[in-house]
Amino acid sequence: MLYRSDVSWLLVSTVHLQPFPSRSNELDIRRLFATAQLLALTTHSSHSTRLQLITFDGDVTLYPDGSTLLPNNPVIHHLVELLSRGLHIGIVTAAGYPDRSGKDYARRLIGLIDSLRHSSLSPHLKSNLAILGGECNYLFKYNGHNDRLEWVDEKEWKLSEMQLWKEHDIQTLLDVAEDSLKQCIHSLGLKATVIRKPRAVGMVSDNSKLTRECLEEAVLASQRTLSHHPVAQEIPFCCFNGGSDVWVDVGDKSLGVNVLQTYFHQAKDKCQIWGGNTLHVGDQFMSLGGNDFKAVWILGRWVLIVEKSLYNGVGCESW
Repeated sequence: MLYRSDVSWLLVSTVHLQPFPSRSNELDIRRLFATAQLLALTTHSSHSTRLQLITFDGDVTLYPDGSTLLPNNPVIHHLVELLSRGLHIGIVTAAGYPDRSGKDYARRLIGLIDSLRHSSLSPHLKSNLAILGGECNYLFKYNGHNDRLEWVDEKEWKLSEMQLWKEHDIQTLLDVAEDSLKQCIHSLGLKATVIRKPRAVGMVSDNSKLTRECLEEAVLASQRTLSHHPVAQEIPFCCFNGGSDVWVDVGDKSLGVNVLQTYFHQAKDKCQIWGGNTLHVGDQFMSLGGNDFKAVWILGRWVLIVEKSLYNGVGCESW
């Protein structure tokens, strides 16, 4: 059985303690709800609601923005421990690397991969780890037999609704998003560059810090423009503020979490993996500018909001 103590380390980062008394009630309430969620999914859960899958955001949740999961990151020990309990772990990240070798994701998750390679976990337990990049566009599984990330063919995991997407519509969506971001750069006089990827387009600063106001304005403008375009009826998208840049991705994390639920469920006979036994952990749950928000749509309730990143919180406070 999975006990609360096995996942209570998540609680140390669900709030960021503030010296202002006016926020104490809000923080207490958040901690209360977070505790209740973990109780419902662990010690006091039923067979159908016992925690089966935990999905994590990457940047700012597991590791610093744009950085890597280094071997000395205290989160790694807990992730390996969760895998040893038979849980499925998914890292759902906006970072999109279409290279089928998986070398870019292996580089950014080097500490976790090295730890698994040298762990005593069985190949079966190791294989309960998967990486879903570009929100919901690139799936890699960890092969516990050869200890490496492997590309999973789209035919094995694409949801039925995703199979209806047409490449022409995808490129139209990215064209509109690119034009919107370029217009923001021009209108606001920003020193920034637009970067186009196969399933995303972003606005990145040119060696200068973009203010939060400018980033939020770019998100608002892109969201508004795309929402009123006919292509939005065909292709779901996500506009978010990455803290130092802005991105518009094809798809979103509601699809990403659903993909992992379906993918892992296909290999699991006894218990269905669904919203009632899945937990998503992330730092961006604002309805505007936060890409973790869409995960709430598929789960409805089981989310932990990380304000103090896990890599900073774990080991700094016990609960």
